[in-house]
Amino acid sequence: MNYFFITLGYSGLSPKAPGTVGTLVSLPLGMLILIYFDAYTLFLASAFISIVAIKAINKYEERTGIHDDKRIVIDELAGMWFALSVAPAISVSMGEVTNLENGFLIQSILAFVLFRYFDIAKPSVIGRIDRETKGGLGVMGDDVIAGFMAGISTALIWQGWLSLQEMNLF
Repeated sequence: MNYFFITLGYSGLSPKAPGTVGTLVSLPLGMLILIYFDAYTLFLASAFISIVAIKAINKYEERTGIHDDKRIVIDELAGMWFALSVAPAISVSMGEVTNLENGFLIQSILAFVLFRYFDIAKPSVIGRIDRETKGGLGVMGDDVIAGFMAGISTALIWQGWLSLQEMNLF
């Protein structure tokens, strides 16, 4: 059960780009939580999963001796969900998801792209956490921070876009 959890339903076993696959699995799940509940629920679910995952990853690393195994993608879920909970924090119904004017779909995709960028490039404190923090906290920590950075960046870009539209520049 632990392996199923940390590999996000075995999506981390993908032979190519398991982190991206794990994030792709996480995106629609997070969007559904935003649609049927709200951003607070998604944020709290992300926090809860992060705490549980730290312990599960510690057990896995203790058993296998492998730190930050590429098959572990529960960290991608937590990071992606944190990004979504910060970025498109608007209420939409299922019928409004494809309405581009409300920004839900655009912000969700932008949050995905920015999260993958921050997770792969590991700028600033993200890289430091990845290199210097051991165990489950290190595995989860860099993705959680990457998620927050992606969410904040998405929100700033979206607000900038709305401001430009108000000035009739686009």
